[in-house]
Amino acid sequence: MMMRQEHSLRDEINPSSYGDRITVLSIDGGGIRGILPATVLIFLESKLQELDGEEVRIADYFDVIAGTSTGGLITAMMTAPDQNKRPLFEAKDIIVPFYLKHCPKIFPQSRGIIMRMNALRGPKYDGKYLRKLLRKILGYRRLHETVTRIVVPTFDIKLLQPHVFSTFEAEIDTSEDALLSDVCIGTSSAPTYLPAHYFKTKDSRGNDREFHLVDGGVAANNPALLAMKPTGTVFPGSPDALAAPQSLDYQKYIMLSLGSGTSKIEKKYDAKVASKWGILGWLYRDNGHSPLVDAFTFASGDTVDLHMSMIFRSIKCEQNYLCIQDDTLSGHTPSTDKATKKNMKELVRIGERLLHKPVSRMNLDTGIFEPAQHQGTNEQALTRFANLLSEERRLRKERLQRWSSN
Repeated sequence: MMMRQEHSLRDEINPSSYGDRITVLSIDGGGIRGILPATVLIFLESKLQELDGEEVRIADYFDVIAGTSTGGLITAMMTAPDQNKRPLFEAKDIIVPFYLKHCPKIFPQSRGIIMRMNALRGPKYDGKYLRKLLRKILGYRRLHETVTRIVVPTFDIKLLQPHVFSTFEAEIDTSEDALLSDVCIGTSSAPTYLPAHYFKTKDSRGNDREFHLVDGGVAANNPALLAMKPTGTVFPGSPDALAAPQSLDYQKYIMLSLGSGTSKIEKKYDAKVASKWGILGWLYRDNGHSPLVDAFTFASGDTVDLHMSMIFRSIKCEQNYLCIQDDTLSGHTPSTDKATKKNMKELVRIGERLLHKPVSRMNLDTGIFEPAQHQGTNEQALTRFANLLSEERRLRKERLQRWSSN
């Protein structure tokens, strides 16, 4: 274990010990459906720039950003530092060029029979293009260098347990301080789609530590709870602020949770059909979906959202938690890997339409998102959220300036 001694830039950007709130962003996994949360983030960043200037970025406003799988890629792109220690990408850079340009090469389309044969022999895709791309984009940047703290879940297939990479841990343990590219490849290695990812790090004594990773969606497709876990020092000026569970004051949190869309409304599976499936039936259907992958990703994601909804309702702080999700996808749009130009452009349109839909909350009985009363549209809610974030950042800067002058 080794505590890093250098002054962290993120403590200047997000000096949360001088604020009133803890600000959290969570981004679900979902392959090419990452276009949906990316569209929402473009709108949010544009509102923040209207308030505080064109130079501000999403990472300037959140104490923690959590992302799984494709959400982990978005998280890394928004928080990896450039040569000036500023975020490498603006939100508007994520859809174009990343998704529209690169996803057809990450998930090359082939005829159905060929894809099914590939799925029998191994992963549908070899992952080479994705790995090369992430190495090029993220270079040798490591987890401790992110401009705000991040949390990215993976699953270690050798240990058969989740492994959560976080800036919190990387700051005190060099064996956790992996290359951002390795973290992103690991969290994106979806079973049946992409190969598992192996890499090693060094601890403070120079000993090797191995990782054997598959997609973080196996453990937490919705990483919102992990972002709120009292790990590390969220308040730099008060190291023990979140040391004990009883000190976790949910009223201090404001959270934005972004889903990547589901086809839940279609109800495309039922017990009569599922009772006839063998191994191949669970892994691959004629529509290109994997019922098994759908089941574990939807289950973990909905469990977290149910938990978060109950927490904020119980303390009468529903306004502190904004979840934006679309569970009405149909056709090819719910696919993780249907990376055709037509399908991805349709996802962009769905993301834009999602902004104009009413704010919705999960019905705790049915699991379906239903419009919330008197909350307006997602666009209006995001505008209010942007104002909250801007006010919190301004408050922190004012208090930090007063403290520095004393």
